[in-house]
Amino acid sequence: MPTKTNLHYPEQPCSLEEMQDLSCPNLYLNREISWLDFNLKVLEEALRPGLPLLEQLKFLAIFYNNLDEFFMVRVANILRQYRSGASNASPDRMTPARQLAEIRRRVLLHTARAQSHWNKTLRLQLAERSVRIVEYDELSEKQRRFLDGYFKNEVYPILTPQAIDPGHPFPMISTTCLNFIIQLHCRDGVTRFVRLKVPNNLSRFIFIPRNKEAKTYASLGFDPNVRGDDILPLEDLVAQYLPMLFPGHKVENAALFRITRNTNLEIEEDEADDLLEAVKDFVDQRRFGDVVRLEIAHRAPKNLIGFLSSRLGLQPFQIYRVKGPMAFPEFMTLYNVDKPQLKETPFHARTHPALSSGNFFGAIRSQDILLFHPYDNFMSVLDFIRRAAEDPDVIAIKQTLYRVGNDSPIVKALIEARRRGKQVVAVVELKARFDEERNITWAEELEKEGVNVVYGLVGMKIHAKLCLVVRRERDLVRRYVHIGTGNYNASTAKIYTDLGLLTANPDICADVTDLFNVMTGYACRDAYRTLLVSPLVMRNPLIELIQREEERQRRYGDGAIIFKCNQLVDPAIIRALYRASMAGVRIRLQVRGICCLRPGLPGISENIEVTSIVGRFLEHSRIYWFNAGGEGILYIGSADLMPRNLDRRIEVLAPITDPRLRAFLYRILDCHLRDNVQAWRLRSDATYERLAPAKGEEAVNAQAIMMRGMPDA
Repeated sequence: MPTKTNLHYPEQPCSLEEMQDLSCPNLYLNREISWLDFNLKVLEEALRPGLPLLEQLKFLAIFYNNLDEFFMVRVANILRQYRSGASNASPDRMTPARQLAEIRRRVLLHTARAQSHWNKTLRLQLAERSVRIVEYDELSEKQRRFLDGYFKNEVYPILTPQAIDPGHPFPMISTTCLNFIIQLHCRDGVTRFVRLKVPNNLSRFIFIPRNKEAKTYASLGFDPNVRGDDILPLEDLVAQYLPMLFPGHKVENAALFRITRNTNLEIEEDEADDLLEAVKDFVDQRRFGDVVRLEIAHRAPKNLIGFLSSRLGLQPFQIYRVKGPMAFPEFMTLYNVDKPQLKETPFHARTHPALSSGNFFGAIRSQDILLFHPYDNFMSVLDFIRRAAEDPDVIAIKQTLYRVGNDSPIVKALIEARRRGKQVVAVVELKARFDEERNITWAEELEKEGVNVVYGLVGMKIHAKLCLVVRRERDLVRRYVHIGTGNYNASTAKIYTDLGLLTANPDICADVTDLFNVMTGYACRDAYRTLLVSPLVMRNPLIELIQREEERQRRYGDGAIIFKCNQLVDPAIIRALYRASMAGVRIRLQVRGICCLRPGLPGISENIEVTSIVGRFLEHSRIYWFNAGGEGILYIGSADLMPRNLDRRIEVLAPITDPRLRAFLYRILDCHLRDNVQAWRLRSDATYERLAPAKGEEAVNAQAIMMRGMPDA
């Protein structure tokens, strides 16, 4: 039977006029609460019976990592509104105070379930399978002697207690690091407080042999081959040896804590002479933004909590007690232990048949090629760029880089192309959140090799995923293009579902050439031949396509729309979808994350269905399909339907012009829309229900079907 999340969504009174012009706040879901609903689905995956144990741990770590970023960015923004007295300008009109209260209520519910699952179920089940995450008190006397030497030789020398008194002001504490707050009873009878940071340049986990006395410390630190070892978190070891740090004093109380800071600071681009230097300064400043949340051990004494909250300037609603491990995202490290029986069966992607011969440019000249990752190997994209770098007939490569990851083969290929004398342009988005430092490193390395590096546009992020290859062939110069829905990142391409189009279509290639001139120079374009490009040429064309379906429904009764994206927030797009639904257009939306549209409302959105898939792979593709009288107009690209994507980013949606590929993508959409194993349905009361096959109904797991073999293109 389907299950639903038992969460109430607040209603607000609306006038008849507000209902008629679709401005009633009850028609729009709050984006922050909708995001929490998405993260709850991630948690539900961690709790799913039958999921291998290390996969459960992985999803639990993802749940907590998502929550950290949510507080760093979204809660920080609402808190700023709350403190400034600003009202909520979004269509749902929920006040900042109400949002903060609702966020806290839901976060407490969600984290209580996550902590309970770890403490009462998952930790115990992992221990039964020889992945034992232990507490110090569970160790044998031999193991404790083993740790005694490790602590004194490896840990103690780098610990730095920081006194807090009139002569030692409260220290600056960086975001999300682990710390102890310690209360000492001193010889002079005075109570004093100390902050101690848990070292983050040592392994978080200590692997301790269980069956024999260790002779060396070689096995301490991360060991992917856990065979009979106990795993002790570093903070537990430090907690046991706190008295050693304060001879002559008594440790009366101590508690582990962690703070989350506002990382959503503004980069003063307009005032910066050098954007690279401005982003470097921003990265340094972000570690010490305003405190948004304090997490502290559940059993921490009230006086320690009061001491911290007064020094950090926090209100009670910003304080979260934690039962169990803190900084759980770091537990993702343990997913790498050599226990394949506790993980999903490895998946091996196929090589797209059209590219199996290795003649990339010939294959792309003969037909457009659509790749669906991770089912199609991302190595095909890497090989396209590598071959372009090595091919003596290629004279130029232009590439956008948003999040390319560590040790990027794309960057290496661009450097190799430049060394071979090709013209190479890299448009590096330095402002990609949480990837600024990595992108700065790549940008500087590319510049040193002579690549023409462009840092984007003032006040605008470049989020489009584009690679343009210019090749001299006999008497002409031909262009080849890759347009993707995801980043040029070989690591995330294994776990994100994304689409990529390889084409030599002259109009698309000409549009991409023109767009690179916009991004690198002073060119201005109000229209393109085939591409939809934000901020100027995307929202209105999409609304016009929605309105065309509305008109066809009125005239012919065949209006239909399918969107598959990550987020649906933009009020103008939502209103257009509501109006199309009111005209009778059948609208199916698959929105993985935030969805501010409310489906199933009589007379308004009763013809709209919203589902969301959360499974083994992160659904990341953006596909926009319009029936168009059976023609099946279809776009793929980098853009979600949010104001930031449509107004403050360079995004690209590319048309799929080949009828064969349009049919292929429609079959993929249909399969995902029929999913009743990993899919959730958004109900009219703003709750989600998890779908399950009805009695006698075929079970449809879209991702599993794609792994077994995609429909032919």
